[in-house]
Amino acid sequence: MFRVEASLILTRHAGRTARPDDRSLPHRRHRIRLQNSNLRVERIMPHLSPSASDYKRQVRSALRAAAFAFAVTFSAPSAALAGDQSWVGTWMASPQPIWGSEFSFPTKIPASVKDQTFRQVVRVSLGGSRIRLVFSNAYGDKPMRIGGASVGIAGKGNALETGTLRKMTFGGKGEIVVPPGAPAVSDPVNIAFDEQGKLAISLYLPDETPLTTFHWDGRQTAWFGKGDQTEADNFTATRTTDARVFLSDVLVNAPNEGAVVVIGDSITDGNGATVDADTRWPDFLARRLAPQRIAVLNAGISGGRLLQDKMGVNVAARLKRDVLSQPNVKAAIVLIGINDISWPGTDFAPDQTVPSAEEMIAGYKQLIALAEANKIRLIGATLPPFEGALSGTPLGNYYHTDKDALRQEINRWIRESGAFDAIIDFDVVLRDPDHPARIDPAFDSGDHLHPGDAGNRAMADALDLDALLGR
Repeated sequence: MFRVEASLILTRHAGRTARPDDRSLPHRRHRIRLQNSNLRVERIMPHLSPSASDYKRQVRSALRAAAFAFAVTFSAPSAALAGDQSWVGTWMASPQPIWGSEFSFPTKIPASVKDQTFRQVVRVSLGGSRIRLVFSNAYGDKPMRIGGASVGIAGKGNALETGTLRKMTFGGKGEIVVPPGAPAVSDPVNIAFDEQGKLAISLYLPDETPLTTFHWDGRQTAWFGKGDQTEADNFTATRTTDARVFLSDVLVNAPNEGAVVVIGDSITDGNGATVDADTRWPDFLARRLAPQRIAVLNAGISGGRLLQDKMGVNVAARLKRDVLSQPNVKAAIVLIGINDISWPGTDFAPDQTVPSAEEMIAGYKQLIALAEANKIRLIGATLPPFEGALSGTPLGNYYHTDKDALRQEINRWIRESGAFDAIIDFDVVLRDPDHPARIDPAFDSGDHLHPGDAGNRAMADALDLDALLGR
């Protein structure tokens, strides 16, 4: 059981609400307290006038509206558990807002669904015997009704291993309405699973539900199916995708264990890695850290940028949700900035100008300050080489020598400034020794921008785990 508490002190005089610092009138003061989902109005001043009961009812009514707003602003997926030392993230996918037809990439999911179940498979970092799921309505503009959810050990394809299915509940109920902008954290459920194991998670959406919150580059096959199939071991699919829908976190009950969050763009998200193979560089890092009981959470968003929004909000805007509010975070790694440098002037950002080094460095310094204020180690990563990136595509002007000069200036600052708690030099790890502006052909996925499986393994193997964890 986790506990969330917030309070607000209001004052009242002669039938109106006054500011607590207004000393011109005698006040009757009340504390509004929210404990988990229970609302309380507590009297601080001992004497109430005959009209106080009406006032109390008005306050309670207003507070229910305030509680809705509280839920909306409490949009960090695991914020409710951030101070609970018994829970830690074992998997995540950073939520993104959907985009319209004006953007060239297809979303790979329907605009909305009704009376459908979505089943997706996740490979966890840490194993355990008790989990919670988090579903996000972060970018919804209306309440979303979850009609049912379940989890089981993934079997072959979209099937579950027999006897492992567990129904999820939310506050003891089988369904929940999630406010716009808010997450839904399930009740704990007992299920035994191994580190680096795979879970299949099913979500039933009974109403017409716009798919406004998703994760575009999931790198894992997922299935849509008609009706409520949350209790089905074998899933009957009508459509597949490799995007994520609504699912944002899997939390495991693992006292005194921790997590490392990797926040970045498509290189971290796994673009270029083999689909269904779990060969992103954070996946390889998770295998290295699992024996030390440290999870790795992938907060990469393909198309993500340091300073601008598009395929997701800028990093500073999501740092609290994706890093600072995750429970038991030991450190974070940030690999971001190549899209800030290279998108301007392309079809993705035709009217934008390339930021200056000073603007980008100021952005990094903000991340450093936020991490420092929350006592989280922040490891900076240099930007890998990208000469020839995306040549022969509509983004053939992604690379330019001037853009590469800016990348190298940023890398010098990351290496020499001492601003980060530690650094990892992915530029050196991935570059071709004979042609340093270009990614090593052995590590190239083929587009000269994203590493393939071998490159991802090299990135994870290059990390000094003692420096990462501050030991």
